[in-house]
Amino acid sequence: MSPRSRRPSDAAAPPTADIDAWAAAAAASDPRAAATALLRQSWEAARTRAAQRLEHGLGGVEVARLHAAAADEMLTSLWRFATEVLYPAPNPTAAERLSLIAVGGYGRGVLAPFSDLDLLFLRPWKSIPRTEQVIEFMLYVLWDLGVKVGQSARSVDECLALAKSDMTVRTALLEARPVAGDQALAEDFIGRFQAFMARSDPRPFIAAKLEERDARHQKAGAVRYRVEPNVKDGKGGLRDLNTLFWIARSLAPDSPLGARVMDDLLTARERRTFEEAFDFLWRTRAHLHRVAGRAEEKLTFDLQPEVARRMGWRGRGDEPAVERFMRRYFIVAREVGALTRAMSAKLEARQQKPTLSLSRLIPGRRRKLGVDGFVEVAGRLSVTGPEVFAEDPTKLLILFRIADDHDLDLHPDAFSAVSRSLPLVTPSLRRDPVAARAFLDILAEGQRPYRVLSMMNETGLLGRFLPEWGRIVGQTQFNMYHAYTVDEHTLQAIGLINDIWRGKLKAEHPNASEIVHRIDDFEALMLAMMLHDVGKGGDRGQLEDGAIAARRACERLGLDPRRIEFVVWLVRNHLALSDYAQKRDVSDPETVRAFTELVGDPERLRTLLILTVADIRAVGPGVWNAWKGQLIRDLYQQTERAFRGETLHPADPLDDHPELMRRGRSQGAVAEVLASGPGETEGPTATRVAVAARDRPGLFADLAQALSAAGADVVGARVATAEDGAALDVFELQDGAGAPYGQAEPRRLSRLLKALEAAARGQAARPSPPSPPFSPRRAAFDVRPTTIIDLEQSPSAAVVEVSGADRPGLLADLARVLAEHRLSVRSAHIAGFGERAVDSFYVTDARGRKPKAGSALERLRADLETVLDWKDRRVARVSTPVRASLRDVSEVGRLRPAKRPVSRPPEAG
Repeated sequence: MSPRSRRPSDAAAPPTADIDAWAAAAAASDPRAAATALLRQSWEAARTRAAQRLEHGLGGVEVARLHAAAADEMLTSLWRFATEVLYPAPNPTAAERLSLIAVGGYGRGVLAPFSDLDLLFLRPWKSIPRTEQVIEFMLYVLWDLGVKVGQSARSVDECLALAKSDMTVRTALLEARPVAGDQALAEDFIGRFQAFMARSDPRPFIAAKLEERDARHQKAGAVRYRVEPNVKDGKGGLRDLNTLFWIARSLAPDSPLGARVMDDLLTARERRTFEEAFDFLWRTRAHLHRVAGRAEEKLTFDLQPEVARRMGWRGRGDEPAVERFMRRYFIVAREVGALTRAMSAKLEARQQKPTLSLSRLIPGRRRKLGVDGFVEVAGRLSVTGPEVFAEDPTKLLILFRIADDHDLDLHPDAFSAVSRSLPLVTPSLRRDPVAARAFLDILAEGQRPYRVLSMMNETGLLGRFLPEWGRIVGQTQFNMYHAYTVDEHTLQAIGLINDIWRGKLKAEHPNASEIVHRIDDFEALMLAMMLHDVGKGGDRGQLEDGAIAARRACERLGLDPRRIEFVVWLVRNHLALSDYAQKRDVSDPETVRAFTELVGDPERLRTLLILTVADIRAVGPGVWNAWKGQLIRDLYQQTERAFRGETLHPADPLDDHPELMRRGRSQGAVAEVLASGPGETEGPTATRVAVAARDRPGLFADLAQALSAAGADVVGARVATAEDGAALDVFELQDGAGAPYGQAEPRRLSRLLKALEAAARGQAARPSPPSPPFSPRRAAFDVRPTTIIDLEQSPSAAVVEVSGADRPGLLADLARVLAEHRLSVRSAHIAGFGERAVDSFYVTDARGRKPKAGSALERLRADLETVLDWKDRRVARVSTPVRASLRDVSEVGRLRPAKRPVSRPPEAG
C-alpha cells in the first residue's frame, strides 16, 4: 500500500474502556495507577494484534500504521481522562485551550513497535497551571506504560519562531498531525506553519537535510554495503527515504506527505520503487524490533537469521535463507541510493538544490568532452539524452571511462539514463571489443577505479555487462569476519591495488609498493582481483566455480589464451599465499618447496602477493596486521630465493632473538614483550610476547593455560625449537575488547610475563576462570568442527589442523589434548577469523619422531573434535531460533593431496 494512502484517526476515538471503569479510575486513591492499568491492557492488546498481522505477512507500512493507530487510540483515551475527568474545563478560556499534536515519524502516521512517540503539547500562548497538570499527568502515565516519549510544550508563536531558526524543529513540524484536544487551535497552527513554509526559500532547508544525511551516514557507516547495516540511519535506510519525504513536503507543505512534489520529481517506475523500498524497510524494521524486544535499528548477525525467517525467506540451493534475505536488503539499499540521485537531478533542474562547488554556481555551464552526446554540466558528466545509448550502446561503457579520464562524478541525469538503458546490454555488447576495451581501461588504467566501478555497480551496468559479477552483487557471507558484501569487498580490493601502485600505501607496504611495479601484466592482476570471488556459493566450491566463471568472462572480453590461463590460475589459487603463510611452517624447507612448485614462476609470485595483500586488507578494518604481513613476507622472500636457485635454508625464527634465547637457556625461562614489527605505522593491533625456555612435554599447553587464565586472547602464535632443546614461543595477544593486551593496564601485562615464566618452568598455573557463554552474535553461527591430520606435508612431523568455533580458552584446551596424547608441539600456527578459529600444529611423538597412522591418531582426532564441539556452547545457542550453517565448511577442513596440501581458509576475501 502507498505510504500516503491511509492515515490514523485524528482524535475522534472513544476511551478504550467503558465509562464505569474510567469513573472508578477517577475515584481511585491513585488515579494515575488506575489509568495506567486500564490503558495497559488495551494498549498491549492492540500492539499484539499488530504483531500478529506482521507475522501473517501484512505489509511493513500497514503494520507501522497499525502501531500508530494504536498509539492514537491510547493517547486519545488518556487525553480525555486527563482533560475531561481529572482536570475538566467545561467552558475553557482562551488560555486553557490545548492540543496534542503528533510530530516526526509518528506525525506521518507510521510507528515501529518500540519507537518513541514524538508529541507536541500546543497551547495558544504562555503556560498555565491546568496545562502543566494535564501534561505532567499524561507523561507520567506514558512512562508507567513503558512508552518512550519525545515531547515538547510550546505556544504557537514559539513553534513558528523555532521553525525559522532550527531545521530539526522545522522537520518535525512538517509532519504535524492533530491527535486530540482543541481542533481549531491545531488547525490554525498547521495553517500558519504551512503558510510560513510556502513563503520560505526551500534551499537552506534542503541543504540542511542533505548535510544531516551525510553526517548520519558517516556515523552509521559511510559504506552502503556493511554486512550489519543500520536499517533506520544507515546509507540506503529508512531515514534516506524520509529525507526525500521532508524535502518534498518542504516544497509543497499543503500536500499530504508531499505527494504532489514526489509525483512530479519521480517517474511512475521510480515512485513504485520508492514505495516498495519503503515497505520492505518498514517490514524489516518492525521484525527487527520484535526479535530484539527493543528499539534496535542495527541488523546484527544474531538477529539476521530470525528476521529472515519471520519475513518468509527460505534457503535455495547452497545459499542460506539469511544470505538471500540480506542480498535483497542490499539491493533495496542500492535502489534507495538511485532514488536519491534521481530526485537530486530534478531538484537541480528546478534550481532548488543548493550547489556544492563554484563550478556548479554557474547555471547551465556546459562543456563538450570530445565524444558526441557527452557533456560536462555544472562540474559533472552528463548526456544530451537517453538516445545517446540507443544509438551506440558501447557508450554505456565509454561514459564511465570518460568520467575517469576527466575525474568527473556522474550527473544524476546520466545515472538515470544508464539505469533506464540496461536492456541495451545484450550478449553482442558483452563481446564488443570497444566496450571490452573501455571496461578494461577503467579497471587497469583508471585513476580511481574504485569510485568509477562503484558508480557502474550502483547503476546496475556492471552486473549486466559482467554476468559473473551480477551474481555476487549484494551477496553477503554470514560470518563475523567479512565486514562488507562480496561486491563491495572486491571493489575495495581493486581500489587498494590502485593505491599500492600509486605509492599511497608505501609506508604500510613498502615491499608491495616496489614489487607491484615489477608485474608484467597489471591488467591481468586487476581482472583476477575483479573476478576472484565470483565463485562464492557455487556448487563446486568457491575456487573451482570461480575459475570456471573467470575463464568464461575472459573469453568474452577477448583476452588471448595465455592471459586467460594466467587469470584463471590466479582466481583458482588466490588463497594459496595466505594459506601457506598462516597455516604452515614457513621455516620448514618442505613448505617452501611445495609452495614454489605450486606457484611455478616469479611473475605469478609477484602478482599473487599484491592480490593477497589487497584481498586481506579489503575484508574489513583491522583484519590486516603486521603479524600476517610478516608471515606473508617471509614466505614470499623464501620462494623468491628458490626461484633464483638459492639453497632452501629459510631463516630460523630462533635467530631473530639471540639474546632472548641466551637468557632463556641460562635462566630456565624468560618472557618479554617484543617491539612492534614493520608495517605498523598506526600502532600494533596486538601485543607480541615471546617466551624462551627449555623445551619439555606439555610446555606449549602450560603456556596456553597461563594465557587463558590471564584473559589473553591469542590471535597468532609461532613455536620453534632448537636442536639443543631450547624453545621459543611467540604469541600475538589481545584483550577481551580486541585491543593489544595490557595496553590500557601495563601491570596486567607484567603479571602475565611472570605467569608465563612460571608456567615455562613447570609451576602450575592458576586455573582459568569459567569461560563466559558465547555472545549472542557468536551464538548465531553454527560452525562445524573439523580435524585433519596430514602425514604427508612434513617429513618430520604430523600436521594437525583444527577448525571450529572460536572461544576463550580454546587454544589451551587443544594444547592440553595434544599433551595428554604425549605429543610435542614443534610449531604452532594460530589464527582467528571472526567466529571461527583455524589452528595448525606440527607435532612429534615423545621421542621426537613423526607419528604414524593408526588408532592413536584416530583417538586424537576424536578428542580434539570433542574440545571443538564445546557442550556449553550448545546451551548458549538455544536462544537463537534459527542458525545458519557455513556452506564452505567442507572446503575448510579437507587437505588436498601432497602437491596441493593446504586447505582453504575461511578468511577468503
